[in-house]
Amino acid sequence: MPWILTALAALAAGVALVGWWAAVPLGALVAGLVLLFQDPWRDIPAAPLGVLAPVDGVVTEITGAGPGILDREAVRVTMRINNFGAYSARSPIEGKDLDPRDNLSDHSRWLDVHGMWVRSDEDDDVVVLVHGPKHGPKWFGAPRAFLGYGERVGQGQRFAFMRLARTAEVYLPADAHVRVKTGQKVRAGTDSLAELRHG
Repeated sequence: MPWILTALAALAAGVALVGWWAAVPLGALVAGLVLLFQDPWRDIPAAPLGVLAPVDGVVTEITGAGPGILDREAVRVTMRINNFGAYSARSPIEGKDLDPRDNLSDHSRWLDVHGMWVRSDEDDDVVVLVHGPKHGPKWFGAPRAFLGYGERVGQGQRFAFMRLARTAEVYLPADAHVRVKTGQKVRAGTDSLAELRHG
């Protein structure tokens, strides 16, 4: 990551020009950046009907959600993001990355919210919304996506880098079987939030 490389260069320069005592604050900076921007490898489970956690965090709320995201009833799982967890967000299901501005009514527009909408081959829609801190610029905490609309995404595949986001909401089909409980810790791309029901 550029931030970590820059901090390492500053650490080396500080030690060379000033002395070893400069390594203490600069070393602490490097350690903090490594914690913030770590992106460990994850073993993605084989779960065709599973909905994986998109971020590292703690489940804070599980509730029903009326029309407003995709004009249909849904189940919403809210998570508090662990900013010292994995730096990247991962797709909860396999499918196509869709543009949330398409085929939505005026009441469903995602205003000032960043997210991802994935539709599976079985026409299951799963939406991930990411929110930054309550106070501060709207762009602060927004994920930096590196997938384009219309692209296919695999389950557990990285789709964005996080920027100190605060919370994430996962909207599931109303008949999905939720497998987590409030207070439960989850890891992106590894732990299952729910199972989609077919037939």
